[in-house]
Amino acid sequence: MEPDRLIDLLNLQPHPEGGWYAETFRSPVRVTLPDGRERSAVTSIHFLLEAGMFSAWHRVSSDEIWHYQEGNPLELATIDPHGDAATTLLGPDLADGMRTHHAVPAGWWQAARSAGAAGHTLVVCTVSPGFDFADFEMPGREELLGILPGQRDLILEFTRP
Repeated sequence: MEPDRLIDLLNLQPHPEGGWYAETFRSPVRVTLPDGRERSAVTSIHFLLEAGMFSAWHRVSSDEIWHYQEGNPLELATIDPHGDAATTLLGPDLADGMRTHHAVPAGWWQAARSAGAAGHTLVVCTVSPGFDFADFEMPGREELLGILPGQRDLILEFTRP
């Protein structure tokens, strides 16, 4: 299916990190975090990246699971709290080492892109405890270069000037 059609059918809106999204579920069950903040137990969104788009480096204070749905494979880059980077390829070709889903632990840096010259990638992202923009960090390029100086090339790939 063409990206424009998916954007329309799924009622997707632009996401601040890049791409398109729509929240599909927010649990009515509330949890209290150790610091006293309350969040939904779990949330999920549809998230679409068209070829040439990327989800800029960001982190959230909850665990996030990326679930591949359709289209091109998704390159999911992560940087752990020690500054070590990894890339996971989500997609349909399990025999070629792709995975159907991948969990990014709370507080890890993450960025993603559609791994294709044309087309798109559609995923579902599930966050628990539930996502809240108050728990979302997306520093600019220069700030990230200061935070993660050993990952210069990756920072440049997944940030905007």
